[in-house]
Amino acid sequence: MKKLILPVLIVLLFGAFKAAKVKTQTISGTVTELSTGQPIPGVSVYSPDRKHASTDQKGKYSITVPASATELTFVYIGYETQKIKIRAKVLDVAMKETQSSLNEVVIRGYQKRSRDQTTGSSYIATGKEIKDVPVAQVEQLLQGRVAGLNIQNSRAEKSKSRMMLRSPAPENSSESYASITENQFRTALTQPLSTFSIDVDAASYTNLRRYINNGGLPPADAVRIEEMINYFDYDYAQPKGDDPVNITTEISSAPWNTSHKLVKIGLQGKKITTDRLPASNLVFLIDVSGSMAQPNKLPLLVSSFKLLTEQLRPSDKVAIVVYAGQAGMVLPSTPGDQKIKIKEALNQLSAGGSTAGGQGIELAYKIASDNFIKNGNNRVILATDGDFNVGASSDDAMQKLIENKRKSGIFLTVLGYGMGNIKDSKMEVLADKGNGNYAYIDNITEARKVLISEFGGTLFTIAKDVKLQVEFNPAKVQAYRLVGYENRMLKARDFNDDLKDAGEMGAGHTVTALYEVIPVGVKSSFAGRVDDLKYQSGKKPVVRNNSGELLTVKMRYKKPDRNVSKLIVHPVADHMQPFGQTSENFRFSAAVAEFGMLLRQSDFKQNASFDHVISSAQNAIGKDNEGYRAEFVKLAKSAKLLAKELLTIEQTNKIDEKN
Repeated sequence: MKKLILPVLIVLLFGAFKAAKVKTQTISGTVTELSTGQPIPGVSVYSPDRKHASTDQKGKYSITVPASATELTFVYIGYETQKIKIRAKVLDVAMKETQSSLNEVVIRGYQKRSRDQTTGSSYIATGKEIKDVPVAQVEQLLQGRVAGLNIQNSRAEKSKSRMMLRSPAPENSSESYASITENQFRTALTQPLSTFSIDVDAASYTNLRRYINNGGLPPADAVRIEEMINYFDYDYAQPKGDDPVNITTEISSAPWNTSHKLVKIGLQGKKITTDRLPASNLVFLIDVSGSMAQPNKLPLLVSSFKLLTEQLRPSDKVAIVVYAGQAGMVLPSTPGDQKIKIKEALNQLSAGGSTAGGQGIELAYKIASDNFIKNGNNRVILATDGDFNVGASSDDAMQKLIENKRKSGIFLTVLGYGMGNIKDSKMEVLADKGNGNYAYIDNITEARKVLISEFGGTLFTIAKDVKLQVEFNPAKVQAYRLVGYENRMLKARDFNDDLKDAGEMGAGHTVTALYEVIPVGVKSSFAGRVDDLKYQSGKKPVVRNNSGELLTVKMRYKKPDRNVSKLIVHPVADHMQPFGQTSENFRFSAAVAEFGMLLRQSDFKQNASFDHVISSAQNAIGKDNEGYRAEFVKLAKSAKLLAKELLTIEQTNKIDEKN
């Protein structure tokens, strides 16, 4: 009898296991706009059991759901939500733009409500319920803040709260951004020089895209206009001769104030095909702490690095270092053709514990140094949410650590992941001070852009410590303002100081800077007025045989393995084209800058509008193989709806206050 019991138990357990196994089905398709047939990226696709997927740049999605699932829900800000019956494995959907303003928001605060009204500190309120929300000013609304809250059918209780349009961000968000004080207009007569470091980072655009696609507007300090502009590629002329960088310029009227001029300065890095890039010595430094245990963090990170692994050549090599409470090496330096071995090491990663970021950086740089390739591409690729909390963790401490490491000739790339507790300020500092670049990865499509499409630019530096100094001709220019680059500004004397750190430029990278210029003779409150000097007389500038020039652009750069900079000088004649006749590069970059000023509620936005942003960008899409510019237009439309709804709430409150 006892001999029969064991086989019977095995059969029963096996049967139970089979019964417990849930059958699934994979549904895929394309989501397009009903009126235009254009694909819509970023659409959220939900199954009844709350499985979730998003459409890529081409509007395509794939989601695995239980075999019993009968419908999918498609959600995207500014479009009507659709519930579609599952009738086949391929399910294509056409979404219709909503004609009404948004009418539902999420209130986050500290009010007490009955259990059926709220879970934790979140409550979904309709536009009708929200009419009693007192708002201090429209700027607060556009940044997602209100002064208090009074929900109908709840006790009349007020407390400080936050309001944002529906977004799946965690309740206790602890995201941090460095404070930005916008560049002011400067008088050309007394301050003719404007000096700054270039910035090829694009993290801010990806991050604010995440905010808007999730139904909210980003905080003002998350909006770095230069990173928004430089997210996009521009068709500038390739460098000629020995210099790895070429300078182009263009002048027209500023679209947000046509009495002002807008000057575009474009830099184009020399393109190098992947097979001609030098051998790479890479160290993947991966955060596996507890804060990374979310689907849009470690799992997305691992998928990203697998994409990068596919790009490696036999001459390349990769090591993997992880850190949580402590740091450790999980893969020694391995040739790039051993892709299975590298991917197996990535598959073994799991998240848990505290975050000793400083210790991980120390170990990663040591391994990179031990495997250093002379005349090669030696780089640490740090992937994290930036939430360091063990050892060196403050912004200042991390800055000092990384400044010491950059002397080794090893460059740094920082990839940010996740939301809710992303430490943007810390990651920006690391990339800035570590001779590197910073990108925010919000989905696998963005990972493909950064690590495959822009492989050379992201991972191979062609020029380091790149600085720009612009001298304005006071005979032509009354005042000027650099749009963005607030955290990249340098002193005039720093331009010729080769010990002063500046930004790096990768193969094929483009960098764009915009100056708003107030011409001499134009009345403007921005230009300001200074009383006549007591001990000096005469305000007319001395012009030295260059009266036809508006400005001169000077650039300094060093080759990656050199410590002495080279100077390039580029005079710019005062030749202005009508805005409609400028290049697509000019018009699109101007639209992005205008959009950034609206999101920041800039003091200098003047006559900027979402409608003008949308029309300018639509007319300047040009060659857009990957659909990034078309995606920007959709993003601007969504932001317009979000801003319109918040303005409607603010106006309703003013009416209620009068009543």
